[in-house]
Amino acid sequence: MEGTEGSEIRCIEKNSPEYPEKLRDIPEMPKKLYVKGQFPDGKKPAVAIVGARMCSIYGRIQAFRFARELSCAGVQVISGLALGIDSEGHKGALEGGMPTYAVLGSGADICYPAGNRSLYQRILREKGGIISEYPPGTKPRNYFFPARNRIISALSDVILVVEAKEKSGSLITARFGLEQGKAVYALPGPVTESLSKGCHMLIYDGAGIAYSPDVLLAEWGILPGKQKKTGEKGKLGLASDLDLVYSCLDLRPKIPEEFIRETGFPLEKVNHLLLELELMGLAREVGRHHYVRQDCTQ
Repeated sequence: MEGTEGSEIRCIEKNSPEYPEKLRDIPEMPKKLYVKGQFPDGKKPAVAIVGARMCSIYGRIQAFRFARELSCAGVQVISGLALGIDSEGHKGALEGGMPTYAVLGSGADICYPAGNRSLYQRILREKGGIISEYPPGTKPRNYFFPARNRIISALSDVILVVEAKEKSGSLITARFGLEQGKAVYALPGPVTESLSKGCHMLIYDGAGIAYSPDVLLAEWGILPGKQKKTGEKGKLGLASDLDLVYSCLDLRPKIPEEFIRETGFPLEKVNHLLLELELMGLAREVGRHHYVRQDCTQ
């Protein structure tokens, strides 16, 4: 079978040695899977990163950051190719150097949403995989998406919910994960934000608090290695002015005016130092003139 992007779609039955081992003993897994590219490597750690389609800037940053740092440490990222958190998870994983895998609520030959076609192609180009329980040509249906979430969780060792409202498909993924015996983590956020309510509900019910990627890496006994620790100041060999601006960087976006207030430097100097930190891989601009700390080494 050939997909619309030109690579072969394989039909893998449950009795095939290629069928993912993590799915074999879980009830109600599909008897057949269709895969374009590769399945996740069952011998390597895997995390599902899921969350809201209509997410906040904070959610986008954290999904990308967690995925990138976990990928840097050799963890595979699995998600659903949806807009928002899913997309940022895939992008962060690719940026970190590991393949990433998307489970679709349509045939594996149909990129949904269509606006993610370049990401779909990049996943395949960089040795990842597009997976579905539906035959090629199957168009997406609303009720397919909750069902595919059980596959996302089953392929993973850990589920990370980045942002979710009280009623969210991401909470369905977390519930499937708990039923399958997986570890579930949630990213805390502002208590006033509706996008954080689902995560706070999970934490209240006993989910782990994902305050750092290192918390998830501990699930596999992986040490951070050469990653810089958030909050570590004055230990990077930076010049004093650079170090002062770097110490003001946070995981939430800041505008130059905030750096001016905290450092006392004029705008021109702040902009120059932020540019230097960007070039060093220690800061990242997200949106126009909004800067965050960059924690993963290149």
